[in-house]
Amino acid sequence: MIKLHQILTSFFGIGYISKGGGTVAAIATAIIWYVAMPSLTSGVVIVMTLLVIGYGLWGASCVEQIWGKDSSKVVIDEVAGMMIALVFVPINLTNLMVALGLFRFFDITKPLLIRQLESWPKGWGVMADDVLAGLYSNIVLQGLLYLNLW
Repeated sequence: MIKLHQILTSFFGIGYISKGGGTVAAIATAIIWYVAMPSLTSGVVIVMTLLVIGYGLWGASCVEQIWGKDSSKVVIDEVAGMMIALVFVPINLTNLMVALGLFRFFDITKPLLIRQLESWPKGWGVMADDVLAGLYSNIVLQGLLYLNLW
């Protein structure tokens, strides 16, 4: 079972990239979203996003005993955060790029309580900061879209 957690929490090996694994995972998620989203209903998207978050909580806790606390190999949190950044966003290349930029900005700089969430125990700390970064990204992007800036 641990092998499966290593595969899934590293998002099929992306987490093993020594530098920028989180960014690569977010880009991969955006690409998958761009391809798959047009054929999915909003309900399916929400369920999938919640499943990824739920699995991330569990899987990140399981691999912590092997890889240590909040290992860079765990990128399922970036996948979840990027999914949240894109929920209810019209899918086009501009929106995907803006969502990706916003998500990476919030994930890397960790403002507005994001850094504090990392101290939560086990998978909660791994996932919560990226979930909040994704939420902030979505809110900013929705605001930009509302203002019709492109």
